[in-house]
This record gives sequence, C-alpha cells and structure tokens, in this order.
Amino acid sequence: MTMIFSFLIIVLLLLNGCNPAKVDEDENIFKFKDSYVGDAGAVGNITGRLPNPNGEQLNGLELKTTDKPYGIILNYIDVEKSKDKETNYRELVLYNATFILALVQNADWVTFNFVEQEFKVTRDALQSLYGRDIKEFNNEIELSKFIQENSEDENKLIQFFNAHEN
Repeated sequence: MTMIFSFLIIVLLLLNGCNPAKVDEDENIFKFKDSYVGDAGAVGNITGRLPNPNGEQLNGLELKTTDKPYGIILNYIDVEKSKDKETNYRELVLYNATFILALVQNADWVTFNFVEQEFKVTRDALQSLYGRDIKEFNNEIELSKFIQENSEDENKLIQFFNAHEN
C-alpha cells in the first residue's frame, strides 16, 4: 500500500513540477488556501486539480453551507477505465481529503461519492490521524510529503478507514 501511495505522490509531483520556485501561480493549488466552502469557484478549482480514481471523473460538487458543520460532497461518474491502472480508493481519499481540508478553512468534512462506494472524512478525524493541524501547511510538496510519511502505519490507516468507509 505504501509503495502505491509513494508512486501516486511521485506522479503528482512530476505532473506538477518538482521545483517550487518554478511553480506557475496558475497551477499552484495553494493559491486557494483559506478559501471558504461557499466559494464555489475556489472549491471547484481545488477539486479539479486533485486526482480522480481510474474509470471515474468528478461530476459535480455540493457545498453544504446552510448549517454548521460545513462540508463538501464530491460526486463521481463512470468514464472509460484504463486497463493497466487500479485505484486505491483509501489512498486517494486520504490525499484528496487532506488537501481539501487544508485549503478550505471552514470545511469540517468532505464526502466522496464514488461510483461504487462512499467515504466521509472529517477535519477532526484527520487531525487525530496526523496529530497536527493540516491548516499549517503552505505548499503542495510539503503537504504531499507529510501525507506520505503518515500513511506508512497500516494499522493506523485501517482503523481510520474502518471508521469512515460507508
């Protein structure tokens, strides 16, 4: 599991460029840091920059801003699946939820409605998992590295996902 997650991080870094000094401001996901759940443009830009599962694509999002706690629901649909690539949904959810909740300051939860399964992750659960406030991060490379380092304890991750997989 760690090897697949490491590969995912490396691919994302290669796609986004490894040199933070050369990151184009238009491509830097952290330009949306401190966005609000009610800012559909910012939330859409954040979620649009995150990886999708193989064979699925984001088909819209719902912003829950009426009552606290505020949250985001991401809905996915089927698309053509690449035959040589499998998705580890747990790693994808951990990565995407961490980025969303690190960037959207008033989001307390995010739900991923994949084609065949659903996950709901809360800010409190992530902070318990990590033992650190994820809002403290200021760049993509540092946050990706942090996620990777904290995904190496399989027992901790199994407990986390047993509580968040529907």
